[in-house]
This record gives sequence, structure tokens and C-alpha cells, in this order.
Amino acid sequence: MSHDSVQPTAIPCEAARPAWRMMMLCCLIVFMAQMATTLYLPSLPIVMRELAMSQSLVEMSISGFVVGAALPVLFWGTAADRWGRRGPLLASLALFVLCSALLAAVGSAVELLFLRVLQGIAAGGAAIIARIIVRDNWSGDELARRLSVLSIAFITALGAGQFIGGLIGQYSHWQIGFVLMAVTGALAALLSMTLPLQGGRQAAARQGGNPYWQILRRPGFVRPACAGGLGFATTITLQEASPFVFQEHFGLAVASFGNVGLLIGVAYFLGAWTVNRTVSKLGGKKLMCAGALLIAAATASMLLCWHLGLLEARSGLLLFAGLYCLTIFGQAVLFPNSMAIAVSGTKNHGAHAMALCGFLQQGLAGIAATVSVLLHHHGAWTLAVAALGLATFLFCAGPTRGAQNDLD
Repeated sequence: MSHDSVQPTAIPCEAARPAWRMMMLCCLIVFMAQMATTLYLPSLPIVMRELAMSQSLVEMSISGFVVGAALPVLFWGTAADRWGRRGPLLASLALFVLCSALLAAVGSAVELLFLRVLQGIAAGGAAIIARIIVRDNWSGDELARRLSVLSIAFITALGAGQFIGGLIGQYSHWQIGFVLMAVTGALAALLSMTLPLQGGRQAAARQGGNPYWQILRRPGFVRPACAGGLGFATTITLQEASPFVFQEHFGLAVASFGNVGLLIGVAYFLGAWTVNRTVSKLGGKKLMCAGALLIAAATASMLLCWHLGLLEARSGLLLFAGLYCLTIFGQAVLFPNSMAIAVSGTKNHGAHAMALCGFLQQGLAGIAATVSVLLHHHGAWTLAVAALGLATFLFCAGPTRGAQNDLD
């Protein structure tokens, strides 16, 4: 009998499966998906000049990736539930490697935008299946802790990816970054073939009722899922604006902007470490609300400081970097707890719940990223991130009762 035909059991994951290798695979995939943005981010102004694109159009290569990652997530969740985790995961990784290889030779704006959307579809599928694999094996506060471990991979891509991208932009050609992405995707595919992954539930798929609709109706799902998505939308909007704020407003060189990624990575690491160390004592809801409050406070401060003229010269650069890092820290605290609260009570529909949660979060981020392209970053981006930060907090402030009830 193949590994893919094995059904989940009550045996603890640590005793039944190579837990550390599962986490290694999932972390590598999350790293790959995030690196597809951060490795490329420092070179946006260079890409704009080289491919004769407008600022709004080159930013669409970021928002197009995010939207591409969001749109088919429900399909990936259904595929993982019906046919098992391995097949859809390998399909998404193969598409990611192919798109990355083609992007390494792209020569026009149209090709860039089209391939970035396809790359997003692939990255979104691989990332959500990685989180489904984690959900297969853990739940509750332990799930939040494991998701915070995934945040370490996100941190590495957020900080080191931007740092390496800055070096590539300074000393090589920006398309080399896509070669590195292709290699990372290939490594993830090879590792996935060595692990026992949960099989499909075709019999369950033939049962009546739409599992996504059932999950949406469950008390305690929508608010935390949307709160995590709004926090993600806030950070994506900041990511899109940051190359032009740091490089054009503050005059940083591309390599120096890459160094900022290391600082952001430290902020995210500290947030993930806080979750890992305190979630069992404080609980996921308190940490989720605390993270949302930090995001709202930091983004509101950005708006105020920008319009008071405080974000100027070196002192303004340090102030903006500090508020940026505080926003990232808040998101690192918010995100794993919001996702764990949303999906922990869906024992029999774990793949669908994780996919729906990812769809809402990626969708909100994609909408925000697309709308932010229209702002042209002449200060209007501060209003956008402040509004998103406030919305994040308001969604967290509501009740999340029923989050631990199982969905039969």
C-alpha cells in the first residue's frame, strides 16, 4: 500500500511520522513562496527602467503574484482533500519551477506580468498545502506554535531574501533571483517525495453539502481568518511601497535597501519567537488581539508622521524603519494565532478549512496590493496602511466564540 493511501489516525504525529522532516518540507515551501516576492523586491526600480514599465505597471508584478496565489486556493484545498497531499503539491511545485525558469529569461513587460501570475498560482498552491500538512498533524495552541515555526521560514525569506535580492540588484542581474527560486522549488519537490503524506478522501468528497459553505457558517471562523488577512494586506501594501519610499524618498541605494530586509527579518523573528514561547500561557486570542493592536498603532503613527513632515532626512528614515518593524512584529504575532483559531475546530474538514482561510487572507492581501498600485505612493499609501491596520484591529476585537467546536 502506498503512503498516499494512508488515512489519518489518532496516533500522535511525533510517534507516527518524521515530524521534523515534515516541518522542514513545509518551512522550505513557505520560504520559497515568500522569497518569490522579497528576492525580487529590491530590483523593482531596475526592472521598471529595463523593461520600460511605469511604476504602477511594475508594481502589478507584485500584486499580480499575490492575486494569482489567492484565486485558486480553494481548488488546491479540494484537490488535496480528494486526491491526497502529494499529487497536488508536486503539481504546484512543478509549475513554480517552470515559471521561475521562464522568468529568468523574460524579455518584456507582458511576459513578466503573465508569468508572475502563473508563478503566484503555483506558489499559493504549494504554500496552502504545506499549511494543510501542518494542520493534518497538530491543532489548537500546538498548531499556533507550529505555524509560528513556519514563520521562521517566512522570516528568512523576508529578511535574507530581500538582502540577497539587494546584492543581486547591485552586483548581478535581477533575473538571477528567479534561477534561485527554481532551484528552491526543485529541492522542495525532491524532499516531498521522501515523506509519508496524508491520502485523499474520495468517499467523503461524494457526500452532500459544500464544506466551504459549512465552514463559513461556523461561529469563530470568519473573524480571525479575515483579521489575519487584513494584517497580511497591511504588510503587502507596505512591501509594495517600500522600495520607492526607501530608495526614492530617503535616497537609499539598492544594496542598502536589501540590508533593511535583515532588520525586518529580525522584527518578524521576534514576533514568531514571542508566539512560540507564550501561546501556551497567554492563549491564541490574546496574542492575536495584541498583534492587531500593534499593527493599528504603528500604521496610524506612519500616517500621522508622514503628514506632519516627520519622515524626512536620517531621523525620518530611522522613525519609518522603526514603525515598519513594529508593524511586521505585530503581524508575526497576529498571523499564526488567527489561522490556528480559525481552523482548529474543523477536524473533519481540515484541508478545506485551511484552504478557505488561505483564500480569504490571500484574497484580502491581493485586493489591497492591487488597489495600492493606484495610489502612486505620494503619501496616499500611508492612508491605505492606516485604514488596513485599523480594520485588522476591529476584526480581532469581535467575538471568536465557537472556534474550538468541531465541524462534523
